Amino acid sequence: MNITKPILEIQGLTKYFDAAHGKKVHAVENVSFVLERGETLGIVGESGCGKSSMGRTILKIHEPTSGKIIFDGKDITDYSPKKMMPYRRRMQMIFQDPYASLNPRMTVGEIIEEPMVIHNMGTAEDRKAIVQELIQTVGLKPDHIRRYPYEFSGGQRQRIGIARALALNPEFIVCDEPISALDVSIQAQVINLLEKLQHERGFSYLFIAHDLEMVHHISHKIGVMYLGNMVEFGSSDDVYKNPLHPYTKALISASPVPDPNQAKTKKRIILEGEVPSPLEPPKGCPFSARCKYCTEQCKNEKPDFYDLGIRKVACHLYSPQNISKTMGIKSDSENKKE
Repeated sequence: MNITKPILEIQGLTKYFDAAHGKKVHAVENVSFVLERGETLGIVGESGCGKSSMGRTILKIHEPTSGKIIFDGKDITDYSPKKMMPYRRRMQMIFQDPYASLNPRMTVGEIIEEPMVIHNMGTAEDRKAIVQELIQTVGLKPDHIRRYPYEFSGGQRQRIGIARALALNPEFIVCDEPISALDVSIQAQVINLLEKLQHERGFSYLFIAHDLEMVHHISHKIGVMYLGNMVEFGSSDDVYKNPLHPYTKALISASPVPDPNQAKTKKRIILEGEVPSPLEPPKGCPFSARCKYCTEQCKNEKPDFYDLGIRKVACHLYSPQNISKTMGIKSDSENKKE
């Protein structure tokens, strides 16, 4: 029986950055997950929680401190830049800022062609033909090829960034908040384009964003991060419709509801306190200082990433010892009804 290998396996990925006075910034802390081919994994969390650092570390823009990055069955964690070159063609990134990520001195055609030149793909004539095809694929006009980035709107510039990422025909793309700088109507266009390309070409996405509603729409799985840690992981519907971790519940409660009647009855969970510093993360659970269920165990022991079958949660409430009690905890809305 032929079992297809996952496109990406992350095992205990950790990334620390050096800081002043010998301290370390704990950007990514022991993160593990599996991404299947053709899937989209959405990563959500507050600013500074390590989403982008994780994405860049997976692509080895940053070298991991520890853990393993397994791409298509190959452990590439310790690969040198030279050995990584064939994998660069298969792993690409769409950056958050559609202006800062484009060279202002190059035309659109040159920007899209540049990755192919670096990887010695085809002749100049072949590359020009691919550029023309990509320009149309992402919804730009043929004459845009001779223009410069400053001549385009934010949404058009993001399309240029997408075309550049597609130039090498990758299998895996990290989308680092590709819609956060765009108007809502343009966001929808970019999301529709990404979904269309995934359907046509079978891409696998790591989609990083703040907008839970959008992540739920585009993703097959969702991972929730807090202070560099993955605190909940599961299918998109399970995590969005039935959140388990207290932090995930708070995030979803903050999402706007389009129906005014539902918005009136929806109760917002207000988190008290500030996010701890990644220079000095808490000894126990990273969320303990802001969690209403916090116990002495939470303050002193970091929870495991408990596997509940269809879901994984890093919370002591879901430990084998506490699971029966946890399933009896009612949601805030249920308590309100009573």
